[in-house]
Amino acid sequence: MNPFDLTGRVAIVTGGNGGLGLAMARGLARAGAAIAVAARDENKGRLAVKELSAFAARSRFYSFHASSASSCRKLVERVIGDFGKCDILINNAGTNKRKPPEEITEQDWHEILDVNLSTALFCAQAVYPHMKAAGCGKILNIGSMYSLFGAPTVAAYAASKGGLLQLTRSLASAWAPDNIQVNAILPGWIDTDLTRRAREQVADLHGYVLARTPAGRWGEPDDLAGAAVFLCSSASDFVTGAALPVDGGYSARG
Repeated sequence: MNPFDLTGRVAIVTGGNGGLGLAMARGLARAGAAIAVAARDENKGRLAVKELSAFAARSRFYSFHASSASSCRKLVERVIGDFGKCDILINNAGTNKRKPPEEITEQDWHEILDVNLSTALFCAQAVYPHMKAAGCGKILNIGSMYSLFGAPTVAAYAASKGGLLQLTRSLASAWAPDNIQVNAILPGWIDTDLTRRAREQVADLHGYVLARTPAGRWGEPDDLAGAAVFLCSSASDFVTGAALPVDGGYSARG
């Protein structure tokens, strides 16, 4: 038996229409999983599903605005209705606004915390009864290096990602008796649209990342795929509450 085989599993990937989300969805699809891509941009979502259909058992796009508990419940209900179950949830939807803390507005704060943190809880709550009834489940939260470190212009984002790490540990503790494993991946500096914008806003970010990262390069989205498959497969059945940096050694360097 291959412990990394996901044949017959159904995975919801929020923010799965591009960047890290799509890369992880590709990894799960190659391992045999059916993929429900949940995201805001429908055009990107349709393209993602078309790409995944080349190797996914089945894939489908769901328009999803990560804003409330009710929207998360509706998403899960639709996926269960279409696929019959949900074995895996990857909470990857996220947003950021770079500002010094004194300029963060109330709207900025709530938007970033709601998308990055509240949505992860509400989606986890929505899948929980289905996973409990099935006797197993995998929830994977996508954190950040800012789950561990701070920076001058990302106070709200860092607060959300630090909170996501603690949420991961709390859910793992609560749901271990139900055979549901809850873990986190903490990506380092990965080459995505989001980090390309950061390079435009932060002077010499590229040079800093290369100097700080022992691997000597930026990560690629597909660098997360193997870690995601591991944490969503039976290979990680005795791993819960863990936070796995996928960062080329960035967090290991003092």
